[in-house]
Amino acid sequence: MINGVTMRINVDDYILNTLKEDITSEDVSTNAVMPCDRQGKAELICKQNGILCGIDIFKRTFELLDNTSRFESDFKDGDKVHNGDIIGIIYGDIKAILSGERTALNYLQRMSGIATLTREYADELEGYSTTLLDTRKTTPNMRPFEKYAVTVGGATNHRYNLSDGVLLKDNHIGAAGSITKAIQMAKAYAPFVRKIEIETETLDQVKEALDAGADIIMLDNMDNDTMKKAVEIINGKAQTECSGNVTKERLKEIAQLGVDFVSCGALTHSAPIMDVSLKNLTPVE
Repeated sequence: MINGVTMRINVDDYILNTLKEDITSEDVSTNAVMPCDRQGKAELICKQNGILCGIDIFKRTFELLDNTSRFESDFKDGDKVHNGDIIGIIYGDIKAILSGERTALNYLQRMSGIATLTREYADELEGYSTTLLDTRKTTPNMRPFEKYAVTVGGATNHRYNLSDGVLLKDNHIGAAGSITKAIQMAKAYAPFVRKIEIETETLDQVKEALDAGADIIMLDNMDNDTMKKAVEIINGKAQTECSGNVTKERLKEIAQLGVDFVSCGALTHSAPIMDVSLKNLTPVE
């Protein structure tokens, strides 16, 4: 659950900007049929099986439009939901319900879709010591929500943004001149508490990264045989992360190679939404 302080500090501005995107001057359709304030309620209905995520964001969207609104539900983020479940009921000004419906549903559908797909991937690693990670391949202005949804689904966040850690990829190596130089420069620049991760694509690069003192060595787009040899070369002297072309079908065999982490961009960039609807809007006295 996202607590109230976190909500106000980190996500209210995102939600407000999304509402402004949808309502540039007025909601013409709603104002045409609801010229006066009136209280109402509507049911939030699940239309497919999945993992629920984004309840607090759904609720907060309506609160920002109408401080009298309230959402009643027996479900929480991380719960399994099924087609036909009534997830909850939103109460409030009918105009706010109508104007906030699409924004609230967009968040809930997107976040629940990511949590659902992540749970499927995480289940493949059950019983293994390999940790499933997300990436920065997120939808612009949706990162806080998508990163949170990944954790609800059972995976772990990689770095949140470029300020969050040192990850030297192929273009950083090219800019520095070599893996060794890139690591040396990072060690000289970054605070000593920062771990340094570097991307490798060949066994020679793995050896160079290990000799240069990398803390984490990314094994990028390697086939299983090469990855196995890389893990043997590293032999616990650095942590290992598998990245690139990671599919759900490959997860078990990757874990069996003994890598510490496996990162997968598909958790955020390719998750389909989970279908939910706001239905049966009626006035209340």
